[in-house]
Amino acid sequence: MEALPDFRTRASLRDDLRRIGLREGDTVLLHAAMSKVGPMLNGPDILAHAMLDVMGPDGTVMVYTSWDSLHCDLLDDDGRVLPEWRDHVPGFDAAGSRAVRMNGVIAEFVRTMPGARRSANPGASMAAIGARADWITADHPQDYGYGPGSPLAKLVEAGGRVLMVGAPWDRMTLVHHADHLANIPDKRLIRVEVPFASCQGIRWQMIEEFDTDEPVHAALPDDYIERIVTDYVAAGAGHQGLIGSASSLLIEAQPFVPFAANWVERWVAAA
Repeated sequence: MEALPDFRTRASLRDDLRRIGLREGDTVLLHAAMSKVGPMLNGPDILAHAMLDVMGPDGTVMVYTSWDSLHCDLLDDDGRVLPEWRDHVPGFDAAGSRAVRMNGVIAEFVRTMPGARRSANPGASMAAIGARADWITADHPQDYGYGPGSPLAKLVEAGGRVLMVGAPWDRMTLVHHADHLANIPDKRLIRVEVPFASCQGIRWQMIEEFDTDEPVHAALPDDYIERIVTDYVAAGAGHQGLIGSASSLLIEAQPFVPFAANWVERWVAAA
């Protein structure tokens, strides 16, 4: 008789989450490479459900969704969509637009969970489910969507945490909030035209943001996010462990953001 698959279950993931330090009432931004977790009985949903089980009715799970649009490849030098494409680009709909695929399947799974909410800044959008979901996703600024008033700023304000489940450390989105707060000159700035879906058709709007596709300053190395997280953990911060088979990291948002901002400031000053 063949051996049965070694499935991860909602119950086994709850045990793993408690071991790494997840607590009742937590607000947690989740990044996950679900393939690293191992075979899951009932699929990727069980990770989000296991987190909510551990965190209880006062807990909240967040994910970085952005949106699955390629229209930024169709911009002219002024950041506007080329005329021949304007009638073909679909508008952003917070309730329906898919999460960007590079953020992993967990972002779309959480976004579509019953009761989940999603913020209205297309590129910086976050989805959340749980006690603080409405507050986390409300009133997301259209310009500088990783700065004050953003879901990331609210994560810090709430004393929240970030959980990396098998995800590369260079995917730590919270660093972009630190980028915004870092006191450095000549940050890379982008202005792009974004389509929004409305009852009257597409509404076009220019949005201004510090660049998140490249290091926020030309002096920073391409792998600066990974370096920041590595240095933070090397200083003794965070909790590491396995979630399923995935090497995972849990950090506190409030001390991490000033650490990351200071790291960026020191690197640019030394360049």
